[in-house]
Amino acid sequence: MNVDHNSSALSATATPGELAAGKGLSGFIYKDLVLDVIERTIVLILFLYFANRLLPRLAGLITAEIAYPELLWLAASKNLDAALLVISESLGVFLILTRRLATTVSIHPLDWALSMIAVNAPLLAAPAAASTFVPSQIATSLMFAGMIIQISAKAALWRSYGLIPANRGVKTRGPYRFVRHPIYAGYTLIHIGFLLGFPSLQNLLLYSLTFLIEVARLMREELILKKDPLYCDYATRVRYRLLPGVF
Repeated sequence: MNVDHNSSALSATATPGELAAGKGLSGFIYKDLVLDVIERTIVLILFLYFANRLLPRLAGLITAEIAYPELLWLAASKNLDAALLVISESLGVFLILTRRLATTVSIHPLDWALSMIAVNAPLLAAPAAASTFVPSQIATSLMFAGMIIQISAKAALWRSYGLIPANRGVKTRGPYRFVRHPIYAGYTLIHIGFLLGFPSLQNLLLYSLTFLIEVARLMREELILKKDPLYCDYATRVRYRLLPGVF
């Protein structure tokens, strides 16, 4: 009874401005929560879809390795990049599903479209004949380096990782000491390595478009992040976005 009476008294003495502010804050939190749930749902659906496509092939590979154990080391060395890719994407999904809520999330349709296109466009890369002018070791090394960079960047972000532009806290450790967007840098390096190893006009156009989208995506992301004084300070210390000394 005392709690009810006190609550009523507080409500009765609250000014219209205070009530409006309270409603506005509640609406803001609810909107961000809905957007966060939508993003997590989209990511989970995409992951389950591609996992469903990958699992039969993985099961077949494991069965072959059990049947022919002498091929285990050869298969492991040939599929190291694929294994890192699985680790990277699985880590990304895990972090998105378990992350903290953002203080600011973009509601602009362009930001959502750029993020979804950037995530899915590389999946359209077509198989091509192996390059005859670039040693496979070079292409593989570039892809491997890209994998390590973006996995370490996701680990540095940890529960602040996400796809849609937002402020989930400013992180400065790990690869973020060298460039401001190391995840994008890592994926770009992977794409360059794949293109050098399996060149085709279709893949060249696809990865060129993906790179332009990633640049637009990170620029849009910084519009939100630069509203935070901590990020502005970080940007003055780490000048380059993707490649030290260039951009």
